[in-house]
Amino acid sequence: MTLPIKPVITFEDLEKIDIRVGTIQKVEDVKNSRKLCRLRVDFQDFQRTILCGMKKEREDPTEIEGMQALFVVNLEPRLIAGEYSEGMVYDIGFEDGIVPVLAIPEKKVPNGTRLG
Repeated sequence: MTLPIKPVITFEDLEKIDIRVGTIQKVEDVKNSRKLCRLRVDFQDFQRTILCGMKKEREDPTEIEGMQALFVVNLEPRLIAGEYSEGMVYDIGFEDGIVPVLAIPEKKVPNGTRLG
C-alpha cells in the first residue's frame, strides 16, 4: 500500500520548527486520561512537561525514562485533559498504525542539541 505524501512546505516553514534532543527524566500517568502520559524532559537550559498518548501503546511507559529523544519545543502550550503540554515528542509509526517507537539520536549528545 502506497501512503500519500503530505502537502509540500517551504524550507522557511521547516526552519520555524525548533527540534531538540532532551532526556526523559520522568514518565507519569495522567489520571484523567485513558491514553496520556506526562513526560518531564531535560533540555539542559530548561525543562518541559510534555504530554503524549503512549499509555496504551506500551506495557510499561516508564521504560523510556533516562532515554534521549527528539522533541518540538516551540509549540504553543496546549491544554489537554486539564494539563498543559509544552511541546511534542517525535515518535515513529503511529500514523502508519504500528506501535510507535521514539525518534532517538544514534549516540548520546548534549541535551538541548538542535536538529539541523
